[in-house]
Amino acid sequence: MIENVISISGPLGLPSRPLVLDSPHSGYAMPPDFGAALSEADLRDGEDCYIDELWAPAATLGIPLLAAQFPRTYIDANRHAADIDPDLLDEPWPGDVQASGKARIGKALVWRTLDDGRPIYTRSLAVAEVQHRISHYHRPYHQALQWLLDAAHARFGVVHHINCHSMNAVSGKMGEGGAGVARADIVLGDRDGTSCEPVFTAFVREVLAGFGYDVKVNDPFKGVELVRAYADPAAGRHSLQLEVNKRLYMDSTTLVKTDGFDKLQQHLMQLLAAVHQQFHAHLSPTPDPA
Repeated sequence: MIENVISISGPLGLPSRPLVLDSPHSGYAMPPDFGAALSEADLRDGEDCYIDELWAPAATLGIPLLAAQFPRTYIDANRHAADIDPDLLDEPWPGDVQASGKARIGKALVWRTLDDGRPIYTRSLAVAEVQHRISHYHRPYHQALQWLLDAAHARFGVVHHINCHSMNAVSGKMGEGGAGVARADIVLGDRDGTSCEPVFTAFVREVLAGFGYDVKVNDPFKGVELVRAYADPAAGRHSLQLEVNKRLYMDSTTLVKTDGFDKLQQHLMQLLAAVHQQFHAHLSPTPDPA
């Protein structure tokens, strides 16, 4: 894999199950050209701490997990490459802009602020800087995810993609829904039923609620670019965002895992087993090429 850019655990050859996981925000290797005004500890504010580790045992089930190694605050893989924040640049963007509205809270393709509103930079960024981040970090991540999804779909005719995230227990100043909002244990996002069949979202919700979790759907997170870009339910391509509350498994102040980590990890692996039985156990892969 590309050092400090992406990693893939699990099968790299023919997929054994039509299920793909990705964790776009678990990286914390700081690129040397970041040029931020904040400390590395501060810049981990946007990190989905331990999410790649929580889902790592999926590899033993034959399920690949793609994980970003770079920090979300450097460039956000869960944004369209044209989701440009003009207030961050020292000159006009030379290409098309596809704004998601995230620039309003300083969290477009390249973040301008942390969740608490602190500015990441005391300078403007050059267009060339952003273009470098796209070509060397954002694009390789998207290419790897599309490759994994296409391989599973080609072999089984269907693929279920879970986009794995974590969220703070309470929203910050620049968080979704405004400051001070307590969040559920788990939030599922299917872009209002457009990125996967509703039966898949409903099943995942039912399994997780059965473990005792408070589960919400599309509130406040509906799913962003990584579930939008590669989803086509009519063609058997289903993408679902899954956010787990950090208070379930870690201390957000010390970044230390709590006793809840193992319990949550076991439940997530049981969820994957349930998904396999419900949606995949009856499928036969296409014959291996000679």
